[in-house]
This record gives sequence, C-alpha cells and structure tokens, in this order.
Amino acid sequence: MLKKSIIAFLLMGQVFALESIWTDLTKSRNRIARYPHIIKLLIEKEMYHTAVPYVKEYLVTYKGRTNKDFERLFEKVVSKVGDRQFVLLPEQYLSKIDSPTLKYLLAKKLLKRRKYKEALQTLNGTIPAGHPVKAFSLHLEGMAFTMQRGFRAAISAFERCVDMSTSSDDEVRARQLQINHDYCLAGIARVKYEQKKLDDAELSFIDVDKRSYIWPELLIEEAWNSYYKGDYNRTLGKLVTYKAPVLNYIVNPEINVLKALSYFKLCLYDDMSKIIDDHYAEFDKSKQVIDKMIARKHSLEWYFNFINSFVDGKKYYDPLTNKLLRNVSKDPAFIQLFQSYKAGLREISNIKKVRNRRLRKILAINLKDSLMLQQKLIGSYTKRTFKLVSAQLEKSFIGLSYLRLEALNARKAKLYSGITDTGARGDIKYLKRNSKQYFWSFNGEFWADEMGDYVFALRSECQ
Repeated sequence: MLKKSIIAFLLMGQVFALESIWTDLTKSRNRIARYPHIIKLLIEKEMYHTAVPYVKEYLVTYKGRTNKDFERLFEKVVSKVGDRQFVLLPEQYLSKIDSPTLKYLLAKKLLKRRKYKEALQTLNGTIPAGHPVKAFSLHLEGMAFTMQRGFRAAISAFERCVDMSTSSDDEVRARQLQINHDYCLAGIARVKYEQKKLDDAELSFIDVDKRSYIWPELLIEEAWNSYYKGDYNRTLGKLVTYKAPVLNYIVNPEINVLKALSYFKLCLYDDMSKIIDDHYAEFDKSKQVIDKMIARKHSLEWYFNFINSFVDGKKYYDPLTNKLLRNVSKDPAFIQLFQSYKAGLREISNIKKVRNRRLRKILAINLKDSLMLQQKLIGSYTKRTFKLVSAQLEKSFIGLSYLRLEALNARKAKLYSGITDTGARGDIKYLKRNSKQYFWSFNGEFWADEMGDYVFALRSECQ
C-alpha cells in the first residue's frame, strides 16, 4: 500500500510539473522568452517531440539576447529527435542566433545545397572544441574540403573527427558518434582514392571495422579501388562478399556492373555474360513493378505507411520490393529517424496525464505536428531510396548492354587471331596482397573475420 502511494505521489509530481507550463504560456508579456523554461520542463519528462514546436518558434520569432540555457536545451532536443526537422528551417533562422548547434545545422544545409565555401565559412571558428557537435562538424568540414579538392585540409579534418568521435554514456549518442567516427575513417580513404593514391586508400578502407553500420556500403568502394589498381581478382573477391546471407538485404546494381567489368578485363567473357544474364533475370521485371509504384504513389504519407507496415511484418509479392524495404530498414539514417518517431509516440501517455484540458490539447497538437513531420521525413527517405535504385538500375542496364557489345567485338578479334584458351582457371600465384591482408582458403562458407577479404585466383585470358 505504501509503495502504491509513493508511485502515485511521484506521478502527481510529474503532472504538476507539466501543469506549470500553462502559467508560462499565459504570461501577458514576453511569452516567447519563457519558452526555454517550457522546453526544459518537457525535456525533464523526456517529451522531446512535444518540445520541437516551441524550439522552432523560439528560433523563428525571438528577438533579443538568447537565453543562456537555450543552446544546451536545443542540443539535447536535436540529439534525441534528430537534426532533419531543424535543417528544414530557412537559412535566415538558422543563422539568427549565435549557437554552435545552429551553425552546424546551417553548414549541413549549405553543404547539401553544394555551397561548400559558405559551409566552411559558417563552421570556421564557430564551434568550440568541447562542444557536443564538434565531432560532427569536423565530418562536414572534411566533406566540404573534399568537394573543393582541398585534400590535405580534408584529411586533417577527418583525422580530428576520428579523434573526437569518442564514446558516450547515452546509447543513442554513442551510436551516432560511432557512425560519425567510421564515416570519417571512410572519408580519409575516399580522399586518398580521389588523389589516386590507391595503395594508401586500400589500407585506409581496411581501418573501418567490419562490425560498423557503414561497412557494407564501403565494400563496393573498396572493390572499385582494387579495380583501378588492375587487381580484378581482389575486386571479384570483395564483391562475392555481398552473397553472404548477412548481407542479402543490400541492393546496389553497381555490384553486378563491376563484376561484369572485372570479368571483361580478364577476358572471361562467358563469366561476364552470365553476370549480365543473371542481372536482367533478377531486376528487369521488378524494376517495372517499382517504376509503376513510383509513378502512381506520390504521397510521403503513403511511403511512411509502406515502410512502417514492412517493419511491422508485412511482406510484398515482389522480391526486389521486399529487399529494398529491408535495405531501408537497416540504414543508419533510417534507424535514427524511425527510433525517434517511436520514442515520440511514447510521449502520448505523458500528455494524457495532464489535467488542464486546454494545456493537454496544446501539447497534443505540438506532438502531432512533430510526429507528422517525422512521418514525412521517413516517407521521403523511403521514396528517395526507391527512386535512386530505379535510376541506378536504368543506368546499369545501359552499361551492361554496352559491355556486352564490347565483349562481342573482343571475342571476334580473339577468334580471328587464332588464340585458344589453355583451360587453366585458378592458381594462388595470381593473388596479390598488402601488409594488412592474409591468405585464407575459401571453402564455400562465409566467416565473419574473412568477409571482405576474399580474393579470386583467376588467370587473365587476354593475350
């Protein structure tokens, strides 16, 4: 009985804390100035989505010196809700208040619009070393310098980003920092690739842990790096990793294009033709299904319900559709968006406890606005993924058709030359490796510590 009384007392305290928001909202003068206090009360009850409209209104309408606690509160909301809701704000509002977090969001918006110089100017000296967004801002700097081909500065920014992306006691924050850490390692490898320092790039790609969220997407980049080194056997070895059951959700038409190109370079035209035939058999009909869906379905709400139903267990008749939805559901950006949305839904129970009917209605409207926008962000992300893969498939069909013609011409030339095949297929002597790579024999199974390190041993049949 005593235990129940204590719980009831604690719940009553939570309700009273929220009820006091009504006093702040009904202040006759300078109501907006009270918003940081309202945001603080909502954060204390973990009602981050409910706080979002107050944060936005404060950013848009407040004039004067910002509340000294607002930056800390704003950073907390962004860390839980995600930054995409705020990046959508017009630039003049993001630059209005002298806040490191806002400077970071503004730079991110500018970078997305390919205003690299302006993004760097926005970040220059505006974010203190100890600020929570510093590590993320260094990733932006590295990207901006890379796009401007300022490679030395880019590597410097990425290296500092790696050093600053340390762990956190907060689970969500820790995951964000780990992903940021890995993207900065990948940034170093990508810069070296752009510099055509292919040996250095190969070593840098290996530095990204195979357990990383982003590692599967880097395999194709590693494979291209090997391809341009002329190491086609290693390229094929990298790509065969995508056949591992743990990676069967990956959809990237470029994988088959690169496989076919590698076989073409080795003059193994039968192998190349099989890759092309399999590619058309797997994707041709499914692309038509996806294209019809994209043409008919325009609503972001529809795409949100589409992915939400899949996450809840619904499956569709088209195999590529299911694979793409699984691909989306495993993407780090989607995971952050979706987990934030689910956390927002849990705020409903706190609002229901509010006794003041008018305040309860206001808070419910606020939460609905934030969650509706979150649904649109999730829907947009899903729709964009489907459109991107459709465009990639179209490009792959064109590229593979062209490659088939090139192979036909090469076969004719080989036939007229009188050169015959020796029949030899694989030999360890055709393997190449660096100081971070070792030799394992492949027995037909995929082992976690070997994934991404397979190498074919095919002899080139080019004469």
